Amino acid sequence: MKKILTFIAAIIITGNLVAQDSFIIISKQDMKLRRYDFKGNLIEEYPVACGRNYGNKNKRGDNKTPEGVFTVQQIQNSSAWTHDFGDGKGQIKNAYGPYFIRLKTGFQGIGIHGTHAPESMGKRTTEGCIRLKNEDLLKLVKNIKLSMVVIITSSAEDALADKLYDKKNVF
Repeated sequence: MKKILTFIAAIIITGNLVAQDSFIIISKQDMKLRRYDFKGNLIEEYPVACGRNYGNKNKRGDNKTPEGVFTVQQIQNSSAWTHDFGDGKGQIKNAYGPYFIRLKTGFQGIGIHGTHAPESMGKRTTEGCIRLKNEDLLKLVKNIKLSMVVIITSSAEDALADKLYDKKNVF
């Protein structure tokens, strides 16, 4: 947590958050999205679902949620989008809920969005995105701005998975 606060302070000092009034921290440890003001006061908190596989995202299709400091790239109306989750149910209407908040992560298609499966909150069920209940997303999106900072932090299990991955991939 100390690293995150130091990084946030550095961003503020260098002026990269000009005109921003809040930022988001998503914890994969306790499966929560929290929006804070720049005095560190909690503004809102919601349960989330994240990538079904542990560890930091390494490549497309690994079903891991990326960790780090990102920014909001786009806010899209996703109410008409469909998605096939590969579970034999075919295309699911409104799979992403009413909005898709696209994050600039270095990986295509990663964002914060709603869901057709609100019972998935608190679970590792996504293909890498952060999933919210639709009613929570509707509250959150009112306060989202382009270039807003979004920090995604690891869990103990993610850190362990990354260590094991690093050991396995040492030449």
